[in-house]
Amino acid sequence: MADPRLQSLATALPALRLKTAPADLEHYGRDWTRRWTPAPLAIALPASVEEVQAIVHWANANAVAIVPSGGRTGLSGGAVAANGELVVSLERMTKVLGFDAVDRTLTVEAGIPLQRVQEAAREHGLQYPVDFAARGSCTIGGNIATNAGGIRVVRYGNTREWIAGLKLVTGRGELLELGRSLVKNSSGYDLRHLAIASEGTLGIVVEATLRLTEPPPPTNVMLLALPSFDALMQVFAAFRQRLQLQAFEFLTDRALAHVLAQGGQPPFAETHPFYVVTEFASDEASEAEALAAFEACLEQGLVADGVISQSDSQAAQLWHLREGITESLARYVPYKNDVSVRISAMPAFLAETQELLASEYPHFEVVWFGHIGDGNLHINILKPDDMAQDAFVADCERVTKLLAQVLKAHGGSISAEHGIGLVKKPYLSSTRSEAEIAVMRGIKAVLDPNGIMNPGKLFD
Repeated sequence: MADPRLQSLATALPALRLKTAPADLEHYGRDWTRRWTPAPLAIALPASVEEVQAIVHWANANAVAIVPSGGRTGLSGGAVAANGELVVSLERMTKVLGFDAVDRTLTVEAGIPLQRVQEAAREHGLQYPVDFAARGSCTIGGNIATNAGGIRVVRYGNTREWIAGLKLVTGRGELLELGRSLVKNSSGYDLRHLAIASEGTLGIVVEATLRLTEPPPPTNVMLLALPSFDALMQVFAAFRQRLQLQAFEFLTDRALAHVLAQGGQPPFAETHPFYVVTEFASDEASEAEALAAFEACLEQGLVADGVISQSDSQAAQLWHLREGITESLARYVPYKNDVSVRISAMPAFLAETQELLASEYPHFEVVWFGHIGDGNLHINILKPDDMAQDAFVADCERVTKLLAQVLKAHGGSISAEHGIGLVKKPYLSSTRSEAEIAVMRGIKAVLDPNGIMNPGKLFD
């Protein structure tokens, strides 16, 4: 540990774990984007709020930038440390601190994985309903920092709706207790919501009190085959009218092919251009309504085939066709767009975007999937084997500028649930006005006056 700054940190906090091995710097210094070469100063693994505060005070005194680190499953470069920053990983702060049966809340340290939160809620006969495929590795702190959504937003909303309170160590090193789990609190600005989706630029979320709810009802899962992109929103409307939808996800034939290439059998005898995985509350009446919706769509030519789960294992198999997409594409290191528009604007946006990508990416494989039920699309562009990475990214960024213009015209967002980070920073103005961005800069200047918290992310 030759760097005198690190020596002073180790002296000030003798119980603090510090990692400086090259393999650790590489592992902790990047997220799933894999586009930047990690180059952090070191990795700090605090075990308490007090240690986090001490690290922030040290960073201010030594002019060292901090990159907060959760599970690093992000796709926008928000957890990248490429310029000598100190990565502060909360992987040692994973305790369940308390459960309140009356308020139905669970208080946890921010480094706890989402899956462990879900398991803890079930132990008390309740559920924490935010869910996505990375549940085993993503952390609550990271979920809060990006206002993560996932596969059941159509029923339960984003992470924001489930945060009763949180504790934030600001860029000044101050500990703020925000929200305090009050159902009603009209005592000025709600700084809790300011911290949510701040991507570590204002401080480090160290603790959260999460709202829990009733266990989910028994559900059925249905896989639908669609003949065209245009049918998606009509099928969604037909099923939403009849059923209490828990999820409504779509994928293309290319997405399905990549999942099946990892193992598994095709769900239908024929290949179809588009597919929907939908989950709905299950009882005898609901199953009848689902079949009625399917038959109505079949008669109108909106669906070509379908299957409904008959067991939990079959439901899991059908869900895997959607949840396995990101993992099946990982080896390609795809360029990703994560966008959203109002559900009412989705048909027009889909038509315009499909035309744009077809014209601008004639030789690239484009893999679509997303949360149609909440207006969120994931667009993955795969690099041709014979194309240099730099040239590929440059071409994709050229097209993203065009996509950002389409989003602006439809009142959409360049980032639905992955955050802005480094990847989407150039396009922030398509989603936020200059006045809004100026206010955000002013807020950061108050909570992080020396600019040490995740600098270069969200905006410069």
